[in-house]
Amino acid sequence: MHAQLTTLHVVSMTLAYFADTSVSVSRLLDASGIRLEDLNGNDSRITPHQELQVCANGLAAQEDLGLELGRRMHISAYGILGYAALSSATFGDAWQLLLEYPALLGTYFKLDLQIEGELAWVSASGYQQRPELEVFNVEMCLASLKTVCADLLGHPLPVSAAQFQYAEPVYSARYANSFDCSLSFNARSNAFAFPASWLSRRLPLADAITHQEMLMRCRKLNSEFSARQLWLARIRELLTEQLTHSPGLEQLAQQMHCSPRTLRRHLQALGTHYQELLDDLRFERAKALLCQEGWPVGRIAEELGFSESASFRHAFQRWSGVAPSHFRL
Repeated sequence: MHAQLTTLHVVSMTLAYFADTSVSVSRLLDASGIRLEDLNGNDSRITPHQELQVCANGLAAQEDLGLELGRRMHISAYGILGYAALSSATFGDAWQLLLEYPALLGTYFKLDLQIEGELAWVSASGYQQRPELEVFNVEMCLASLKTVCADLLGHPLPVSAAQFQYAEPVYSARYANSFDCSLSFNARSNAFAFPASWLSRRLPLADAITHQEMLMRCRKLNSEFSARQLWLARIRELLTEQLTHSPGLEQLAQQMHCSPRTLRRHLQALGTHYQELLDDLRFERAKALLCQEGWPVGRIAEELGFSESASFRHAFQRWSGVAPSHFRL
């Protein structure tokens, strides 16, 4: 299950990375819908669109941002799941646990670990978010997993090889900071390899009692999270089917077989609200239609339920920071 809601961790880390530079906080948060006061929330949740918008803003200022953030994303970023992995008996046990709870990892990828001969390959596939951010997300994902390996072992993991499906970037020399090994681009997968024998190594922080306690918490959290995600997915499905004539909150509550008050409470627990979800879906659809020929702005506005083109133009400017006509360029 890929994450449909996520924490503010990546956003906070991005802001911290640029803290001593000329890149302002307002520039990084532009068009994300995230406010400064949101960063102080203890259990705030945001949508992938919001997180990725901040990442896109940061990427415009630094091309290798994915690698840099990945190197800084330690095992503690994964909360209870991270501590459960740290207390696992062996490196292999920790990996098995991480792969068992992808929803708690909050990843945009399907992660896998396969043994091929003497090497263990960790791969990331199935990316379905903003295409222009795929390289950034692959870099951040694999670099962070390499960082997590070092945290689990207490020292760097020797990487035998790394490969990437995209063309070699101009800053490829900086890959050595995370992957000091043979690199391949335009490859069959996004993955890195290490000696499979390392999977049997005992972890320095292994603790059976702590591990069992953390594992129980992971199971409970995953169950709660999965239920919330399924509930949110149903709401998104209903709204997507009715974008042209979107229901109000009361009508949506009827379709969800609950009261408007209950719907508001559930959305608040998910860290979102009705208008934010509707705007997010409208923005996704608008971008897709703007990339297609034969869809003038007026027709797109009508498709998304706007009464006039001007209202759509104003909304799209607020969502993306640019006018629909500029987005098409």
